[in-house]
Amino acid sequence: MAAVPQPKVAFFCMEYGLDEAFPIYSGGLGVLAGDILKTARDLNLPMVGVGILWSEGYSDQFLDQHGFPQHCRQTYDRSHLEDTGVTVNLWIRGEDVTCKVWKTEAFGNVPLYLLDTDFPGSHHGWITRQLYASPAQERVAAEMVLGIGGVRALDKLGLTPDIYHLNEGHAVFAGLELIRQKLSRGLSFEHAWEETRQQIVFTTHTPVMAGNEEHNHGLLRHMGAWVGLEYDQAARIGGDPFNMTVAGLRLSYISNGVSSLHGATARAMWRGNPGTAPIISITNGVHVETWQNKLIQQTYNVQGNLWKAHLQVKKKLLEEVENRTGVALDLDALTIGFARRAAAYKRSGLIFHRPHVIEPLLKNRTIQLVFSGKAHPEDDWGKQIVANIAEMAYKFPDSVVFLENYNMALGRLLTSGCDVWLNTPQRPLEASGTSGMKAALNGVLNLSVLDGWWPEGCLHGVTGWQFGGGYEGPEQTMVDALSLYEVLLEEVIPTYYEDKARWQEMMRASISMAMHRFSTKHMLTLYYNLMYQPSTTLRKIKHDVLAAAAIQ
Repeated sequence: MAAVPQPKVAFFCMEYGLDEAFPIYSGGLGVLAGDILKTARDLNLPMVGVGILWSEGYSDQFLDQHGFPQHCRQTYDRSHLEDTGVTVNLWIRGEDVTCKVWKTEAFGNVPLYLLDTDFPGSHHGWITRQLYASPAQERVAAEMVLGIGGVRALDKLGLTPDIYHLNEGHAVFAGLELIRQKLSRGLSFEHAWEETRQQIVFTTHTPVMAGNEEHNHGLLRHMGAWVGLEYDQAARIGGDPFNMTVAGLRLSYISNGVSSLHGATARAMWRGNPGTAPIISITNGVHVETWQNKLIQQTYNVQGNLWKAHLQVKKKLLEEVENRTGVALDLDALTIGFARRAAAYKRSGLIFHRPHVIEPLLKNRTIQLVFSGKAHPEDDWGKQIVANIAEMAYKFPDSVVFLENYNMALGRLLTSGCDVWLNTPQRPLEASGTSGMKAALNGVLNLSVLDGWWPEGCLHGVTGWQFGGGYEGPEQTMVDALSLYEVLLEEVIPTYYEDKARWQEMMRASISMAMHRFSTKHMLTLYYNLMYQPSTTLRKIKHDVLAAAAIQ
């Protein structure tokens, strides 16, 4: 048998964070997708991305005079987008919807094809107006454009992927479209489904139930999302109500969670659903060239003085803090960073849990806290989380700051300029958490709950610190808070102020760990070896065996 070439992969995702100048992403999922497309280009892999051109970006977010986040519509430069001249049509809610297909390779990425319904003369601009719009009909319509429209766009562009990688449940209607195409060629539903499964791999990203979408079948029928399938066929794939994650697992040959711990959590979560693909663990990574500060990289490579280099990078962060807030933080004080999408399970206020412990440290500036984060424009709970942090910055004006309008540029500054990166999710709800990997790459030491990727990267007191001991029982927040204070007071603060040599050793260990084990190069290699190649090889063997049998 001839050697199997690298499988051609089409990567489907609802959001892509390629650059802060192109804000069609909301957070970690999109930034990871952007990092994957850049890495595919670096490694010269045959991959393309499929997504949506959101007309509004994810929105700019600033605090009003009461310290509450307000949104304004983002506009952005589109000059890097190339009009492919291709359009595709699909029926949504009984109407014929046309999608334009744009392409960009402007950010060192493999081709990314973006579908757009918001162009002059279109009556359907509402579909691609805003990322993760909350009205159910808008959400389903966008998911139809991504999945069904995305498959049709690839066909029209003359691209024939060996593998359709559905990144998160938003893209699963692609599987229904692939089944529909096979049914139209005369295959039975069983046969069409089985053949489609051989073409799809699926990544599930969140153990948070709200992140695993469900849709009512009445709504799906009304929208046209069944795409010609019968109710009982759609229900066999996604259940009733139609669960997008279950559908992804039943439409794929293999699937993955995004860290070792998350893989185990996902297997336990979805165990009761027969006919689902095996869930393996492939831990996320980050694109080193995007996220590692050049000065830190050069200093690390020549075995130079990392602390000296770090202070230069930290100075840049503190200058930005002063420009934005007017607060002059102390270059020599221990500076702890926390920047996340505003979600309750991330527990951004955990460090304030016991005021009598934390307030003296803030008042005498033993520590300084730099926060950033964004809430979804329609998430009132998330906005309240941001407002609570802003209130702490108001209460401790010299030692707590909140930086508005979090984006990739600010993410790069924070994950390279802080001394410590704090991560406080409620275990096991943080599937991966790539911001900590970015910090680790820059020698910013992680202080984190043993959740997401950190159980794989943490050597306590060597690459960073853990607190909470992986405890998941009752009173988890209290246990974690007390443990956080203990580690902070007895290990982190003394090492920072009294043992710079050890701190620098830990920085080096952190960088080494992140570069070797948590890069998207490492991750994509595993995607190809564990998910893409086996399916492609199996299909080629079946094809060769059948061809040989036909000759005999």
